[in-house]
Amino acid sequence: MRGLPHGVVARLRERDPGLVTVRHAVRTTTAAVGGFYACRYGLSDPVMAVYALFGAVAFGALSQLGGGPGRRAATLVCVLPVAYALIAAGTALAVRTWAAACGMLLVGFVVSYAGVGGPRVVGLSSGLQLFYILPCFPPYDPGSLSSRLAGVTIGVGLLAVGELLLWPDPPPSPYTDRLARAAGDLADAVDAVAAGSPAAGPGSGERALRRTREAMERLRFSTVPPMLRPASPGVRDRARSQAAAALRYAAVRCERLPGLVECANGADPRVTGLQDATARALRQAAHAFAGSGPAPPAEPLDEAIAAFTAERERAAARRTGLPDTTRLRINCVALDMAIVVRFVVLTTRVCRGAPVPPDDTPPAERPGPLWYADRGPVELWWHRARLHLTPRSVPFQSAVRTALALAAARVVAGTLDLSHGFWVMLATLTLMRGSASDTRTALRPALTGTLVGAAVAAALLLGFGHRPVFYVAALPVVMLIAFVLGPLLGVGWGQGLFTVVVAMAFGQLAPANWRLAEARAEDVLAGALVGAMAGLCAWPRGGSGELCRTAAGLLTATARVVEDTAALLTGRPLPRPGPGEGDRAALPGARHRMLLAEAAFAQYQSERRDPRMTRVDWQATLLAGQFLVRGTEALLRRCPPDALAASPRAADHLLRSAAATADAYREEAAHVRAARAERRSGPSAEALPVALHAAAADHADGPTMLHVGDAEVWLSAAIENLARISPGERPPASP
Repeated sequence: MRGLPHGVVARLRERDPGLVTVRHAVRTTTAAVGGFYACRYGLSDPVMAVYALFGAVAFGALSQLGGGPGRRAATLVCVLPVAYALIAAGTALAVRTWAAACGMLLVGFVVSYAGVGGPRVVGLSSGLQLFYILPCFPPYDPGSLSSRLAGVTIGVGLLAVGELLLWPDPPPSPYTDRLARAAGDLADAVDAVAAGSPAAGPGSGERALRRTREAMERLRFSTVPPMLRPASPGVRDRARSQAAAALRYAAVRCERLPGLVECANGADPRVTGLQDATARALRQAAHAFAGSGPAPPAEPLDEAIAAFTAERERAAARRTGLPDTTRLRINCVALDMAIVVRFVVLTTRVCRGAPVPPDDTPPAERPGPLWYADRGPVELWWHRARLHLTPRSVPFQSAVRTALALAAARVVAGTLDLSHGFWVMLATLTLMRGSASDTRTALRPALTGTLVGAAVAAALLLGFGHRPVFYVAALPVVMLIAFVLGPLLGVGWGQGLFTVVVAMAFGQLAPANWRLAEARAEDVLAGALVGAMAGLCAWPRGGSGELCRTAAGLLTATARVVEDTAALLTGRPLPRPGPGEGDRAALPGARHRMLLAEAAFAQYQSERRDPRMTRVDWQATLLAGQFLVRGTEALLRRCPPDALAASPRAADHLLRSAAATADAYREEAAHVRAARAERRSGPSAEALPVALHAAAADHADGPTMLHVGDAEVWLSAAIENLARISPGERPPASP
């Protein structure tokens, strides 16, 4: 870098902060060229040289590796046996076109579908596909298998060594640092505003809440690099994801308290102890996430919740006349927040490998949210794989699309007897996108770049002929430029420069002429057309179309959760599921829909945005489902079945409000399905305290009054979550 002009370095740093792409290109080029030259000129084995070159390119240029240098090197070593198996399968099935195509269909689906294991597996899928693509073409030569495996070992081994020693990247900041920051800021907000601390200065509550909002925004997966997202089926990643959702829910609850405290002319002294325990638990969780403290104990917060619950029940038993609605709401919101923070503590313990208390989820709503804590990695991966084995799953759709496209490309290459057929499949693999529109967008620059690159390569082959000295000197420079400019300037630059790289590499293996460049251009065109046809025929809308369906399904599932929970609390019969809602229990069904919607949203974020899709706040839509599920789990932990049956008037009012809320969710689901953000007037959170007055008119006892307040706060949150979906709307003000 020191030898480059200052302006070039400045522009590189502007496009590539931290020079991450440049570092990666240097390591990949060194491993690929070093392995190629060692095998071609040191061992005089051209087959081994090709596999050393493409072994480094497969994991260095076509794959994404997560974690720090040590973890990336370990990933490369661990995935080598899979590469060996794919090379052996491709070598054996290259005997016939139909055998190679059938093998490609199976390998293409399995390798792509394995991406349900999280972004780290998705990052490896394209590279792994190449290890089957490369040997599945003629010549059929099982005797060269040892050279092929040795070449891949050399290329991947050099890349692993380079990750450790050659200009290594600094270790990335883990997601747990974001969790630690969010938990710490939320603890400060609880201290500053939730309990009305007299030590807090003017404006300190708003400042604390602002910092908390910023910290919660950083928990969104859309703000996190894909390789750092806790999206795998493993125990710790599941716990981190649930901790993030619980922290966001607790932060929303915390924001409700200042307005309620102001309406009540001061905080309720009975809340102070619970708030202190909540803030302490959050700080302990923050230290545990940051690695500066042990796993937080659950007992102190459990004792504070039990003491607060007992105190408010005693206060309710001494009540005379109508209750103070606002103070009761403060108590319910504070308790709701404390119970969710308790869940944060439990997920923190799961992350640190500490034991958790037995599952207290009601039998009808099991499996509980922490069902995975004592399961093994194979069982959890298989559970995730079965969950997405449906045509409504984006990973399933992507795997089917990829498998069909690669199998078709293999048939085309074999039927037309193309001289370098693997370039056809490589073009299909690298140019096909998640949607037909994205594939079309990528085709023009890719084909233009390939044609320009083929022209340059043809000129070089005509000018220098079979002169290995020139190619030996030029290959490292051109490859480094290709691996730098391709990611930074787009697919056209990448395809064009890689065409030149291929010509220089193959020019060292056998006498070559300009026909090599012509074959490269023809093969890329054929592969691009196959990928485009696959994108048009198989789920052409990609993640966008599926996001509309799965997000609408999530809202419909949460509507059923609202109705079923209200019926459970009032002792009324559960309503019959509507059309398309299935017979799955409400909460497990909503969790299932949530995972499908999250996968569709992740795919949607990687695609070119359709302007029509931006009319809906998709993140708010998913959060509405997450918050309702989390709030319902917390409610059912403190309200037993039939908790409101002693007050028929309150039960009737809650059922009517729940039905209106569920109808509003279903109506919003219809708009979301059509990618519209319009919503007619729905229920208002201000009307819900009528349930408390109805309970008082029924002369309900203290526990019933408290459960009515808990249910009212839960339903108010459901209405507020719905209001956040439509742009320009705000949650109703606190009464």
